[in-house]
Amino acid sequence: MAHKKGQGSVRNGRDSNSKRRGIKKYAGESVTIGAIIVLQCGTKWHPGANVKRAKNDTLFAMAPGTVYFSNQGRKVNVKPIEVPATVA
Repeated sequence: MAHKKGQGSVRNGRDSNSKRRGIKKYAGESVTIGAIIVLQCGTKWHPGANVKRAKNDTLFAMAPGTVYFSNQGRKVNVKPIEVPATVA
């Protein structure tokens, strides 16, 4: 006798967990050193000034400052914070 399950309950019903990718810090937001700016697969966004790319294409800040985008919004940059000189 053939054993066939009804309603497709065995073959359906699987789904992967969401990976929460995308932009984590938008233009105008402040970041610290090492802060993740973009989580991505591939290089939809490219690193610019004071931004590095990790092996998994994550973009992170190399200096504390403010995030801004250039090159039609495809290049991510960080404008460093101006540190005033101390008077001795």
